[in-house]
Amino acid sequence: MESLSYNWITEKHIDFEYKKYVLLAYLQKVKKHFDEQKLYPDLAELIEHYENTKRFKDSKNIFAAQFPKLLTGIDTNTINLMYEKALKDEILMQEIENIVEYSLPQFLQYLDQGKEIFDIVENDINIEPIGLVSLQNKFGYLFVKCGVKNDTRVYEYHISSIEQPNHKYSALKTNYLKSYTSSYTHTYNYIKSEIIREHKVFSSPAVYAIESKLAFPFDETLLPVAKRIFMKKLSIQ
Repeated sequence: MESLSYNWITEKHIDFEYKKYVLLAYLQKVKKHFDEQKLYPDLAELIEHYENTKRFKDSKNIFAAQFPKLLTGIDTNTINLMYEKALKDEILMQEIENIVEYSLPQFLQYLDQGKEIFDIVENDINIEPIGLVSLQNKFGYLFVKCGVKNDTRVYEYHISSIEQPNHKYSALKTNYLKSYTSSYTHTYNYIKSEIIREHKVFSSPAVYAIESKLAFPFDETLLPVAKRIFMKKLSIQ
């Protein structure tokens, strides 16, 4: 199983044993990735599944009210249509409730495991500006180095603001440019000067080095965690 549908509780067969099998098969995949210290996209999916399921639990009465009703006749006294719930004995709703109650602690258990890995990575990562700190830091470059490897991956980054009716937040987009082999001559300042020369950007772009002492899966763990920490760092400055 690659992923778990966000409508997994109500789609197809609403049967506790079947849904338990579906959920555990998904979580087995998550466990395998977490054991390999691969956090994403599983951690983000788990958060959304947990929050969706919790909301589902909180609104189950509303959900029950949305089940279809059967037209049984007309009340001749009030001239009103008469309905009865298609879900007479609420067996289906009880089955859904059992699925929800079972799945919430399961999601929470793996969320805790994912958070532990995230905290380890976060505590290991160091982020420092290269040269003077630019006053315009919504655009610039990230130099990312993982573990003892000499490779430094260079990313162009851009921060944009997204506004919604009741919320405004920032989004970080990155674009991989190239890798450099670090050496006594290929320092961060050297790489910075090369980037400025090759891409003809202004003389003092915002450039940050992101380093981890430990070796983590790059695309699934180090980079996504580093991007979140980087955004937090900029919000503090």
